[in-house]
Formats: sequence, structure tokens, C-alpha cells
Amino acid sequence: MKKYSLNVLMVLFAVGLLVAAHYRFIDSYIQIVAMTIGINIMMSTSLNLVNGNMGEFTCGHAGFMCVGAYITSMISVFCFGTKFGDPLLPASSVLFVFPIILLIGGAVAAVSSLLVSIPSFKTRDDYLAIISIAVNYMIISALENMDFIGGSRGFQGMKDTVWAMIDIFDGPWMLFWVMLFTAFNVWVIRRFISSTYGKGVNAICQDEVAAEIMSVNTNKIKIINFMIAAGLAGCAGGLYAHIIGYVNPQSFNILKSTEAMVMVYLGGMGSLSGAVISAILFTLLLEVLRSQALIDGLLSPVTWMFPEWEPSAGVIKWVMIPLLLVIVMQFRPEGIMGNRELSDVFPWLKKFYRFK
Repeated sequence: MKKYSLNVLMVLFAVGLLVAAHYRFIDSYIQIVAMTIGINIMMSTSLNLVNGNMGEFTCGHAGFMCVGAYITSMISVFCFGTKFGDPLLPASSVLFVFPIILLIGGAVAAVSSLLVSIPSFKTRDDYLAIISIAVNYMIISALENMDFIGGSRGFQGMKDTVWAMIDIFDGPWMLFWVMLFTAFNVWVIRRFISSTYGKGVNAICQDEVAAEIMSVNTNKIKIINFMIAAGLAGCAGGLYAHIIGYVNPQSFNILKSTEAMVMVYLGGMGSLSGAVISAILFTLLLEVLRSQALIDGLLSPVTWMFPEWEPSAGVIKWVMIPLLLVIVMQFRPEGIMGNRELSDVFPWLKKFYRFK
């Protein structure tokens, strides 16, 4: 069997999904769910780099997603939109320029991670968590006071870029970009963790003092690790902005960061496979909880006792997410996978990465 045959199967699955979306075999709702799963995978795996592999504790990961969303949106609208006047670039160049725009948004988000990574030199655990929350709110407050990008009203106009793609070829372009960048995200993290820097990250997680004694430049590795995690979150934010066509600073508050943390702890600290699995399960769970009929059925005893209470899907979501975190911490604090990968649980999967 050839090397990377598992990757070939994943490519075939992605192509099949794109073909099904193009020929309307799957409707827009399923496409949105698939894209949400991709974005959640990017968020959970990138946060897992910091909270899982490095053993730090940050709670403001959505702030970097916010930076990426706004930077990407502004550049996209300047290049292909009409919000600020005539487009700077011809619509025919959108397929080549759009991924570059996403990477620029990720790069700016990576630079903004210095607001957290540099204080991490002197702080850990609860103190670093407080700093990360503060940075999250600093980013949100700054954007809310920038009237030229809509302030608290939000920013829109990114759909012009999507329409420019559709004018070239009528296909599920955002689904394509989400799948491409999700695969790129997982590949980058896998390569980084298996590199020399990745070994240093794991050494910091085990014992930072011992890592320094063994000549590991902990400050440098922390900066690199934070920047990679924030950059990937920024790319996820750029994709999210173009899927929705509208961004608002409050879409990236502490609740969004909490979603990412729940996915990390549900999957298992330090497990890339666990982060991917938990993102899929978490997204599907939230979609199930959108059913008002299901909510009414589950809570019928409670509503019978309190008839004036009319629970909505939004309220139940933020009851179930913290409850899920409590259940995981009580009954399986190591998460679904612990610190293991799928190939550790199912050794036969290793043959897909070997030459025969």
C-alpha cells in the first residue's frame, strides 16, 4: 500500500462532497453544517496547541479569530467589494487572491498573539487565563469603537467576493475553501508537533524548568506556538466572515472562546485526533439542540411545573455547553482520546502511513 493512502481517501471524500453540493444532492443546510464543522476543527485543533500540547491555559482564543475575520473582511471588500468605492482588483483574480487574503488575516492574528505570548513568560495557569480574557475583550472593545468598519453595528460586504467566485464558476466555493484550509490546518499542526519545535512544546508541558535546563529556549517556543495557534484561528475567522457575509465584534466574545475550550477538553488534551472528533460531535450536538420540538419534549416535565418558562434553542445551548463540560470533567477528565491519537487506539491505522 502506498504512503499517505489515507490522505487519498480523504481527498476522494472531499471531492465527492463538493460534487454532491454542486449538483444539489445536498442542500444548503447540510453545506452550512459541514462548513461549521470545518471551522470548529480549526478552532479546536489550534487551541489544543496551547492548552493541550503546551499545557498553558488561555481563555480568549476567539479574539484571534475576530482579528482574522475583520482583517480578511476589510481586505476582501477593498479588493472585490463596492462598499468603499470601485474594487481595486478585477473579479477574475479572486480565486488566486482570496487564499492570500485569508493567509494575511491569519498572519495579522498571529502577530496579535504577542499580546498573550509575551506575558506568558512570567505568568501561568489562572493568571495567563485572566490575561487572555482581557486581550479578548480589548480586541472586541477596540473594534466596537472603530466607526469606519461599522463599530458595534458590525461589518458586511464580503459576499461580493463570494459572488465574484460564482461568476467565474457556479460552484460551492466556500465549502471548497473551508475543506482546503481545514486540511491545511491539520497538516500544519501535525508537522509542527512532530518537529523539533514541537518536541520543545511538549517539554514545556511536562516541566518548563527542566526544559530550560535542557537548553530549550522556552520563550521562543512559546511565541512560535502562540503565533501558529492564533494564525490558524485567524484563518478560521476569515472563512467564517465570508460564509456569513457579516461580522460583529460580539460574535467573538468569551462565549465563542468557551466553545473552543469545550471542544479541546472533550476531545482530550494534546490529542489532534481528539480535537477533530470532538469538533465534529460538538457541532452535530448543537445542531440537534436547535430543534425546538426536541427541546419541548425533553423539558416537558420542567415546563409543566413552570408553565411561564418558555425555553428557546439559544438558552438551551448555553445550558448544555457548560453542562457538557461539567460532565466531562466529572466522568472522563482526560477527554475522549486523552493524549492519544487514533493510531494509538487502532494500531492497524498506522499501515496507511507506511510503505508496503
